[in-house]
Amino acid sequence: MALILNIETSTTVCSVSVSNKGELISFKEINNGYTHAENLHVFIEDALKEASLSPGQLNAIAISKGPGSYTGLRIGVSAAKGLAFSLNIPLIAIDTLEIMTNSALSPEHGRAFYCPLIDARRMEVYTAIYDKNLMQLKNTEALIVDPDSVKQFSEYTKIYFFGDGMEKCRSILSALKNSEFIVDILPSAKAMCGLSYKKYSEKAFEDVAYFEPFYLKDFLILTKKS
Repeated sequence: MALILNIETSTTVCSVSVSNKGELISFKEINNGYTHAENLHVFIEDALKEASLSPGQLNAIAISKGPGSYTGLRIGVSAAKGLAFSLNIPLIAIDTLEIMTNSALSPEHGRAFYCPLIDARRMEVYTAIYDKNLMQLKNTEALIVDPDSVKQFSEYTKIYFFGDGMEKCRSILSALKNSEFIVDILPSAKAMCGLSYKKYSEKAFEDVAYFEPFYLKDFLILTKKS
């Protein structure tokens, strides 16, 4: 048995799944703005009940570590660390962009490349590049999207863009001859099952006491002008 509770709260999606050896056995999700504080613990309880499990039967907790929303990540990571500590089970962390790419992969795309885009306000996105084997080819960055910055994507034969940051910069990305688009791809705990099981099998665990979300950028507090 490898029963893992997967938690995803890095964007507006609040998502929870329970998996066994990488296979999905229960799932709860909503995309209704940042309602994680109200929904997360209810979803955890419901997902465990649907799987006919008690918390004490879990073998690990997996969390989407970011990048993404500061508030969403804090809520998700706090819940995951609290459960892992209280149950004395391992904590697994998975990159949010990798989770999104896992949802977008398809044999029909051939030898294409994948570029997840998470909205980071204005014309900025969190992004990276992956190949069809989920190998990360370009480090995660906060990219300000403009005609000059997207020229870097021209080196790939065909590249698929997706995520909640895609639509706002689609017109700029469409100018690239190699660009393709996939709609309705958001971070989801459903796409974490195989990834978390792989890390569980490899014993790739986090230090529960010291683990922090991958914010990528420093948190800024803005004040209103008087």
